[in-house]
Amino acid sequence: MNLIKKNEIPVDVYIPFVETLFRDGLTLSIGFFAQTLLVVLVYWKTMDPAYLAVTLGLLAVAFLRLRNIRKYRHAPSPQNWEEARRRENDYILYGSMHGFMLGAFCFVGIYLAYDPFAEIAAVCVTLASATSIAGRNYGSPRMVVIFIMTMTWPISLGFILRGDPYHFILGLLSAPFLFAIKRFADLVREVLFAALSEEKKANRIAQRFNRALNTMSHGLVMLGPDGRVAVANAEAAHLMSLKSPDALLGRSIHGLLMRGVAGGMLAPKDCRYIEAQLTRALREGRDRKVLVSLANGQHYEFSAREGSQELGVITFEDVTARVEAEDKIRFMARYDNLTGLPNRAYFHELVGEAMVSGDRDRLCGLAVLDLDDFKSVNDTLGHPIGDGLIYAVAERLAAIARQDITVSRFGGDEFMIFFDRVEDESHLTSQLDEIFAGLQGEVDVAGHGLRIQASGGAVLSRVKDTDVDAMIVKADLALYKAKELGKNSWRLFEASMDAAFRNRQLMKADLRTAVESKGLRVVYQPIVAMSTMRIASCEALCRWDHPDLGPISPSIFIPLAEEMGIISEISTFVLQAACAECAKWPDQTSVSVNLSAKDFRNRDVIQKVRDALAGSGLAASRLEIEVTETALLDDKSLTRQYIEELKQIGVHIALDDFGTGYSSLSYLHKLPLDKIKIDRSFLMDVTQNPRSLELLKGIVNLSRPLGLSVTVEGVETFEQLKILALQVKPDLVQGFLFGSALSASGIETMSNTVWPFAKDINIAKRAARR
Repeated sequence: MNLIKKNEIPVDVYIPFVETLFRDGLTLSIGFFAQTLLVVLVYWKTMDPAYLAVTLGLLAVAFLRLRNIRKYRHAPSPQNWEEARRRENDYILYGSMHGFMLGAFCFVGIYLAYDPFAEIAAVCVTLASATSIAGRNYGSPRMVVIFIMTMTWPISLGFILRGDPYHFILGLLSAPFLFAIKRFADLVREVLFAALSEEKKANRIAQRFNRALNTMSHGLVMLGPDGRVAVANAEAAHLMSLKSPDALLGRSIHGLLMRGVAGGMLAPKDCRYIEAQLTRALREGRDRKVLVSLANGQHYEFSAREGSQELGVITFEDVTARVEAEDKIRFMARYDNLTGLPNRAYFHELVGEAMVSGDRDRLCGLAVLDLDDFKSVNDTLGHPIGDGLIYAVAERLAAIARQDITVSRFGGDEFMIFFDRVEDESHLTSQLDEIFAGLQGEVDVAGHGLRIQASGGAVLSRVKDTDVDAMIVKADLALYKAKELGKNSWRLFEASMDAAFRNRQLMKADLRTAVESKGLRVVYQPIVAMSTMRIASCEALCRWDHPDLGPISPSIFIPLAEEMGIISEISTFVLQAACAECAKWPDQTSVSVNLSAKDFRNRDVIQKVRDALAGSGLAASRLEIEVTETALLDDKSLTRQYIEELKQIGVHIALDDFGTGYSSLSYLHKLPLDKIKIDRSFLMDVTQNPRSLELLKGIVNLSRPLGLSVTVEGVETFEQLKILALQVKPDLVQGFLFGSALSASGIETMSNTVWPFAKDINIAKRAARR
């Protein structure tokens, strides 16, 4: 028998099969009534007690089987395989009894109590019942087999026992009938099994689709061919303030959007625009997106596209976070992170847009502001304090911004102001004077009282005659002029500034040519020993003789070289020339070369000195390298390392312009120096100011115990030299009192010469001892 074993089919399919066995009690009741009536009719005709026994047995089976059907028809579905199996076994028990009674009726009518009417009646009612075997019992293969056996085998047995050939053959023909019924029942069960399996799959797919639809972050509605909602998800209902997606079904696009208008989320004009865009996208079959800002600050992006089977799909997504992130990125790209003012690029964009609109014949102005000595704030107090100062200035400038005035931080300590509509020059002047007056004063930055001081440059132009870049260039030129004239003020651009700028650019080009062609020359300023009044050393100084302009002051071309980034090339030239010339001088004469701050930013300075010494053959002890405090401020640890390596070579190190910086005394302690050169500013009023004299004496007395020799620069009068000799007593002196800088041959000639006022100094010393 084809029995269903556990795990042969899934339990979720087996349980529905078992439930089908108890589904139809009405037709079973009608069948029992017809069968019992026919058996009673045969008994009435024959009065044979065998038919009475069949009648009573059939009534008993009908009662038991119908009670069993009623018991399970209204019971809850089985929870597991075992419970379903018990119900099937109960059904088979009473079904087998039913089949047995019908088979007994046939056997009695055909063989035991033969009667022609009884035979026909028994065979007809049994075969009629057999036709329902497959339709009613396909859910239980065991029941199908048992019904076929109990109903058809007694018929076959009765015909075979009749003995004649015809009945014998008729009895054998029950086998194909049994097979047909069995096959039909299997086919029905397979079809149902496939249907149930597909239904399960469809249900699972539907559940997954429903779960995906209602858990997606996007709102979604699908429109049918009539333009009304056929499918909607929970997010769509939530946006429309509805409890269930079912409430959206049947609504049109217009109805959906009007729901948002009624809730105060959309403006009517937005509603009309969105509806037009979405309808057009669905009609044309193209994707279209519409960004909508709601009244509560949220942002939704609506998308429409044509789906399959004439279904249109509309999705809407909460893109508030994305829009806010884009706004933040846009802000960061346009505004300065520290001050919140428009940055350089956005200022250029804003001013450019302003200048191309409106009256092109109007006047406009642009000013650039730069904080004076801002680098010293960063160097001494740190960048956070510097940032605080910039923020304080930005706050004051932001207060003047309005529709026709745009303020920007260009970077660093530079600010830009654009005046869109200016009446005349006096109008621009009064506005800038007011701005500068508002900047004046002291601000507190992290407990530090800092005074704001700025320089500015401005330009006034007609919109049609200029552009943003041209105005910025001219304002920068005016700024340079303001700084040249003493800072803490502003200047208006003049045509002469442009000429000066062009000349400056030409001078830069000529200087580069002079450096590349070695068109510079080196002169030497004597450094005289106080004890002998002879030249002990000299300082190598660079000079430039312009072919057209004549001699150019170092105060002009050295800053130009630093600005151009070629100062190190000049340092190399002076170093090589000085070493080569000093090698020709008497052994007691040395040379001093000033290296720039840029030279000490690179390790190449060590090799540069080695090459100069090796190329000239000069003893390292006769070379002195002067270090400026600027070089020390850039990177103290790195500069110290380079100085120590230079000391290992054998050269001497001098600290130039001592006393003009911020922390010179610390260098005496930390750096391996051989000499300090006291700046000329300490000597200017030494003959009149006792404080200056005491300060000079203090520096000398402080340096000597540290093993440092002292040079005083800027000696210009005999009175200054006399005070130095009698009271300060430095080791060396340097200045115009000993003449202008000499050529290399001049130094060689004067190396053994004693200065003529040496005698007067000695007389003064003897008089002081008395």
